[in-house]
Amino acid sequence: MAAGSLRLAVGLLLIQSGVLSFPLGQDVPHAATCGYESCHATMPNMLNVHLVPHTHDDVGWLKTVDQYYYGDRNDIQHAGVQYILDSVVDQLLKNPDRRFIYVETAFFFRWWKQQSDGMRQTVKQLVNEGRLEFVNGGWCMSDEATTHYSAVIDQMTMGLRFLNETFGPCGRPRVAWHIDPFGHAREHASMFAQMGYDGFFFGRLDYQDRDRRRTDKDQELLWRASDSLTPPMADLFTGILPNGYNPPDGFCWDQSCDDPPIRDDPDLEDYNVDDVVNRFLMIASGQSLVYKTNHIIMTMGSDFQYENANLWYKNLDKLIHYVNARQANGSKVNVLYSTPSCYLQELHRANLTWSLKTDDFFPYADNAHNFWTGYFTSRPALKRYERLSNSYLQTCNQLEVLGGPFSGSGPFGHDDSWTMRRAMAVAQHHDAVSGTEKQHVANDYARRLADGWQHCQVVVSNSLAALSGSSAKRIYCDNLNISVCPLTESSHKFSVNVYNPLARPVTWPVRLPVNGTAYTVLDANALRSIVVPVSGATRQVRKNRGSAANELLFQVQAPPLGFSTYSVSLQRRGPPPASTRPRTPPAIQNKVLTLQAYNASDGNSSVSNQPSGAYIFRPNSSTPFVISRTAKTESLQTSVVQEVRQWFSPWVSQVVRLYADSRALELEWTVGPLPVDDDLGKEVITRLDTSIDSSGIFYTDSNGREVLQRKKDFRPTWDLEQTEPIAGNYYPINSRAYIKDDVNQLTVVTDRSQGGGSIQNGSLEIMLHRRLLYDDVRGVGEPLNETSDVFPEGLVARGRLLLTLDRPQSAADTHRPLAQEVVLQPAMNSDSKDSFSGLQDALPPAVHLLTLSQWGEDSVLLRLEHQYQSGESKQHTQPVTVNLQQKREQMCTERCLGAREGGGGARNNFTSTTGSSGVHGKCSLYFERRLILTYFSVLILLNYFLLLIRLRKQFEDITLDSTDLTLSHFMQ
Repeated sequence: MAAGSLRLAVGLLLIQSGVLSFPLGQDVPHAATCGYESCHATMPNMLNVHLVPHTHDDVGWLKTVDQYYYGDRNDIQHAGVQYILDSVVDQLLKNPDRRFIYVETAFFFRWWKQQSDGMRQTVKQLVNEGRLEFVNGGWCMSDEATTHYSAVIDQMTMGLRFLNETFGPCGRPRVAWHIDPFGHAREHASMFAQMGYDGFFFGRLDYQDRDRRRTDKDQELLWRASDSLTPPMADLFTGILPNGYNPPDGFCWDQSCDDPPIRDDPDLEDYNVDDVVNRFLMIASGQSLVYKTNHIIMTMGSDFQYENANLWYKNLDKLIHYVNARQANGSKVNVLYSTPSCYLQELHRANLTWSLKTDDFFPYADNAHNFWTGYFTSRPALKRYERLSNSYLQTCNQLEVLGGPFSGSGPFGHDDSWTMRRAMAVAQHHDAVSGTEKQHVANDYARRLADGWQHCQVVVSNSLAALSGSSAKRIYCDNLNISVCPLTESSHKFSVNVYNPLARPVTWPVRLPVNGTAYTVLDANALRSIVVPVSGATRQVRKNRGSAANELLFQVQAPPLGFSTYSVSLQRRGPPPASTRPRTPPAIQNKVLTLQAYNASDGNSSVSNQPSGAYIFRPNSSTPFVISRTAKTESLQTSVVQEVRQWFSPWVSQVVRLYADSRALELEWTVGPLPVDDDLGKEVITRLDTSIDSSGIFYTDSNGREVLQRKKDFRPTWDLEQTEPIAGNYYPINSRAYIKDDVNQLTVVTDRSQGGGSIQNGSLEIMLHRRLLYDDVRGVGEPLNETSDVFPEGLVARGRLLLTLDRPQSAADTHRPLAQEVVLQPAMNSDSKDSFSGLQDALPPAVHLLTLSQWGEDSVLLRLEHQYQSGESKQHTQPVTVNLQQKREQMCTERCLGAREGGGGARNNFTSTTGSSGVHGKCSLYFERRLILTYFSVLILLNYFLLLIRLRKQFEDITLDSTDLTLSHFMQ
């Protein structure tokens, strides 16, 4: 296949031994009329108004997940999800015409566990009849700017699996529903298309974009969400909701609303039916003028509504009755209970041609000076912890498989990865990793992740014991970023186990806090190592949490999907380690690499009263101030690493670091506590100024996968009137950004999600940290002013940026694997023996092992992906063939992305202005004796019946370039 027509997909396999036993739901009646078959009839010659009763239940925001579910802390916000579900089910049973959609599986899962068998059967009946419909279906409604695609896939898999196993085909969501995220990523749309969704609806988009689309009746479109997948594999019909996700003004009948109910007793003085109907008809008529068909949708609900569902349904019943009664007098408006999928079906039946979109919906602004680009960086420590936790979860998942039953029950206890999976799934919520929650809620997310680490460490310890044959106690050092590890600081001899979750070997620099000045490091041979003094910045950050004077540095090599073990022995405590010298090598100039900051707007401005806050980025000037034009500098040159340590101020320092044989320059930044004694918040950036002629163009990744082109002061789909020259040119950077010309490409790989832009030609700036003194009036109700017991003066954040300079034609060959190493970094612990690899041979360079996790007692979930984007690498963008060789009969079940069932059938077929976009119903990726991976190979199974392929022969060896691949330790 030509590089220009490469397809993007992730290979997803369910590998089982013995007999397949995947549940299709329990007690599902054969006569179920869910899905499109359960939709109410519409009137072809009328304006059909689809009323969609719904609740938007944040999985944490102003209150924690637990507080929201139980209805605790109503002094903060009145909300109790368990009562919403109780009330909705009760009211649905009273009228078969009523409909309700539910989104957040994290909450529904909790509620379901607490129900009696009788109530469960009742709910199944509602689902089977299409009266209760699940949309989206993930554990949460994920953020789209700050999440990594691998974590999004995992949380969607958790939710979709529960719905499938509980309700069968009728529990399958047909529509993606992201009504609250603050901008929308193209990669999310691509993933939803590859998960088999028929459509996608959201509520927020830029105010200028909305105005243009309303004028052109272009609020429903076909989103072509991949440059690499052959259409229509990543095409997704997308609709923009008319009122965010709220009801029309005057038609909110929740207990939290003030709108008057429908008073339909004509004997009462305040009878208002005629007024209500007239206002509704006027609103419906106005909405119909900005949409293309004779069908419009109205979202009847909002945040945590329907706790008393009778209020809503009693008034909706009346509204439908009285509006439709006007038809006898010639009205051409028909109102009905509906769902997003039923509305989507009518748009499909309209058989119209829709505009085509190929970019994304970032950045999002709700007014001229209100750009929601601050949250790209908000809470940088939480963002880093979430990314580290994702890496550790993948390690935990893999070792849970490789260690077999011993991993869950061994010398270190009984445990599994479930706690960490749930914590990570909740952390993907659009008010979690985004950093837009209250402080006590952010603390709760971090606590959940920390609890997940503890559970996974039991699994990892048990698995390593099984694989290494050693049950010695294992020590985990979770604070190596500040050079704290009691074991290495105090021991004369210890071992270091390094597990590599990638399916290719890696070389990784190890830095361990020690108090000696010379050590011997051995695997099978002696390794080159060096001892250097702990930096002053590190001593300042760690405070009294450690006592190491030095750091031991050496490079380790870890096999694919395996571990290596290194023995470390103290040789001497003196003379002192390699010294630092107060000078800067001429290659590093502050004028090229600078740390600067914007003073945040406090809202006291004649132009706008909008301050910077957790969501909004609004500097009070377009020119950042340089933190310091001079820096105290020390240099360190050894055989292992070269470093330049720079102190710009008591609250900003940086280390420029180059390891031996590395192609990436590392920038380790330490920022905080940000000073606010001038009553101004601070937003700190690092800026790289180069001679690259970038012409106002730069590139950012979308959720860590495909890369999109950005252009200063430009939007591809409308004529932008730029009102905020800095914030309006910021975009989310999830894993990398770059600028380039015909000769050079400078790529920056980040260790967490951050915001950034290219404000000047040849320049790239990335925001590192924010501390703000005012709430930005978007609902969170408190300023983003993080402190802690350790840092009462203000949060200190530390991170790394990796810089590479390459020819544009080959840059992806460096930054693709480099970004994967940062996302899935090696996990270290002490006291193991020997080495191990779960692969007899590494996967081909273009192939990435995305998922290896336990699915059932006798089954595992395997996802492989081609990790190169179409056209970005001459060497690696071609399709790759991978053959999996197994030594006995087993069964593979094909599934689409999200581990949803797949098979025959077809998605709805929409047509764009560029031609047909029909979607076939067969899987794009197949198994006979080969697994063919085209770009990013994610299964597209567009209908959801099991497709079983029994493998009665061994897989043949891989045929690509005579490279053999066999996966060992699967179900052994």
